[in-house]
Formats: sequence, structure tokens, C-alpha cells
Amino acid sequence: MRTLIRNIKTLLLGDDQAPMMVKGAAMQNLPTLNNAFVWVEKDKIVDWGPMSECPVATPDQTIDATGAFVLPTWCDSHTHLVFAATREGEFIDKIQGVSYEEIARKGGGILNSAQRLQNTPQEVLLEAAYKRLMEVKNYGTGAIEIKSGYGLSLAAELKMLRVIQQLKTMTKIPIKATFLGAHALPLAYKDNRAGYLQLIIDEMLPQIAEEGLADYIDVFCEKVAFSVAETEQLMEAGARYGLKPKIHTNQFNCMGGIQASVAHQAISVDHLEVINEEEIACLLASDTMATLLPSAPFFINDHYPQARKMIDAGMAVALASDYNPGSTPSGKIPFVLSLACIKMKMLPEEAIFAATLNGAYAMEEAHRLGSISKGKLANLIITKPMDSIAYMPYAFGSDWIDKVMISGEI
Repeated sequence: MRTLIRNIKTLLLGDDQAPMMVKGAAMQNLPTLNNAFVWVEKDKIVDWGPMSECPVATPDQTIDATGAFVLPTWCDSHTHLVFAATREGEFIDKIQGVSYEEIARKGGGILNSAQRLQNTPQEVLLEAAYKRLMEVKNYGTGAIEIKSGYGLSLAAELKMLRVIQQLKTMTKIPIKATFLGAHALPLAYKDNRAGYLQLIIDEMLPQIAEEGLADYIDVFCEKVAFSVAETEQLMEAGARYGLKPKIHTNQFNCMGGIQASVAHQAISVDHLEVINEEEIACLLASDTMATLLPSAPFFINDHYPQARKMIDAGMAVALASDYNPGSTPSGKIPFVLSLACIKMKMLPEEAIFAATLNGAYAMEEAHRLGSISKGKLANLIITKPMDSIAYMPYAFGSDWIDKVMISGEI
């Protein structure tokens, strides 16, 4: 199949020399080209440029993008897309003033999801997760990372990861799988932390490696979850099986999780609602991506990451949805862009870089996603007609995406 997208009002992120990530002030310099075309063959971008250089060959299909913007699909590098049930009851608790930590201590939160998931058949989980995946695709997501962590037992964690592997066979959307067995301490191990860590290390990790079920390992490094020392123990164990770390940290406290993650060459550190100068300096000196999840503090009514401070210091940041049933029941990246601009003072150009190229880096996919470059996957968003880039985060309630192309297919 050969597809020509022509008369594009503005092409975003067209760059055949696109870097793996963009940092600091450079995030404001979003590549743009007016009156452009993109030529796609099979699943790849083979050419792009101004309409004056549009190929004369006859395509199999032509898309007229008059008045529209074309940009790469979102690379959502942090989600919990596989879960058994929603948690509206806790939503009411939060409205009434119960904190995230209090809900967790009562056996709610992650433990609630774990209990439900353990009792849900794999085929039911798969059907629900596939529907969510198709939903976020229609919001423009063209690559996604999905974590386990609602199992908290050997059988249930394996069940989640097998669902993620099945999803990979059902769609052309690139999917990365992350093992998050250390998401919370199961009730059965509430008085035996060391025992649960050994279960992860001695039983879960070997089986996951044997079946090839995960690309990364994650740990929730927080006072309500796992300590820095425990996080390091698990990162080291994961490394023995070839699993690189992507770590939840600094959602509520600065504990040293960033420094530990950087020391273990983490691909990303995610959340960072709180951060100090020492941690910023640590990330500046590393290749670890800071992934911000603004819809989590939006939903739990907490403070937002200091994106402006991070970017002005020269850091690279990515944006992701954190789609999960407890703290972020939405995978809509366009709304994440709006929150990034409204609540974290990111410029629209910075937010788009953060949700595309930098998100791709946080999944080690920047070599084939995140920009419009010859040879990269043809995963593209075609918008409805609009006047400017700023309209995307500005129109937070509007459906401004017209078409989504995945691997060259609309």
C-alpha cells in the first residue's frame, strides 16, 4: 500500500536527523513545515517535504490534509492498561477527603485491584485491555508501555504479563511490557517484606525471563511501598535477567530513588511530583528520562511536577498518561498535553516533544518512532483543520484528531 498525505497545512517533527531525545531549551524548537506532504509505503515513511517537491508517482490512496496538522502519534511510556475493574468507590472517598495513602493503608488502592485481578480469568482481562488499547489509539497513541503490578502473586503477575504479550499479537501498535511485581506489599506478606522480595527474585523473575514476558522492571519507590534499598535490590535482580529499570519514584517524597535509579542506569524515572536541586543535578548528568504524569495529580488533587523548573534547568522530560483504575482512569494524551501547559507551564511545543520523541526514548523506541523521519514507522496523527499548534492543548475538551495511522494503515 502506498499512501500520499498531501496539502498538509503544517507538518510537525519532520526531521531526518532527529535526535534520540530533546532537552531543555531545545524542546521549544519544534520542527515545522508548512504546505507539506508525507509519502508512506507499507508501514514506513519513505519521503516527506514541501508540496513543491511532492512525488509525481501515483499512490494507492491519497489523503487531502488541507487545513490540518500532521504529527507523530503519541508514545505513552507509562500505563497500567491491564486491570480487572474500575474503582469508583475510592473516587468518592477522595472527594470526601480521604488521601491516597489512607486508602492504601485500608487495603484499597493497588491491593483492591490485585484482589480483583487474581479472580479474573485471563481471557476477560485480555478483552477489556484490548478495548482500552483501541480507545487510546483513537486518541492518537501509536506506541505504549504497559505494566503488570496488579497481580502481586506469581500466578497473577504472570497472567498480566501474558495478557500484554497477547496484545502484542493483536495489534500493530508497538507495545513494551514492564514487570511491576513491587507495586505494593500483598496482605499475605504484610509482616514479611523480605519474604515477598524473595518471591519476586527467586520465583517471579526466573519464570518471566524463561517465557520472555517483560522488557523492563519497575518498583514503586515510596514510603507507602518500597524503600530505596529494596528498590536497588530489585533493580540488581532484574538486571541479572536483562530487564532494565523504569522506576516509579518521587510521587510523594524525595527519598533518594532518583539517585539510585540513575546509578542503575534506569531508562526513566516516573512521576516526580516532588524533586529537589540535588535530584535535578543528578538527572542532568545522566541519560535517564524524567517522565511526568500530570493527570495523576489532577485526579487525586495533589501538586503537579515542576516541569518548568526542570526544563529551564536543561532537563529532558517526557509526558505519559499513567492510565490506571485508581489514580488516572484515562489514557487520553491530548488532555495530558493540556494539563502540562495549564498546570505545569509547559509550552505547547515542549508538550508535543515530551509526548512524542521523548516518550519514544523512554521506551527505547526513538530509533523508529517519535518523529516524521524517512525509514521510521508511519504512525501518524492527522488533525481536523485548526489554526495553530497551541489549539491542541488549548481545546482541552475538543476531539481535534481526525485520523490515526498505525504502520501505514488508517
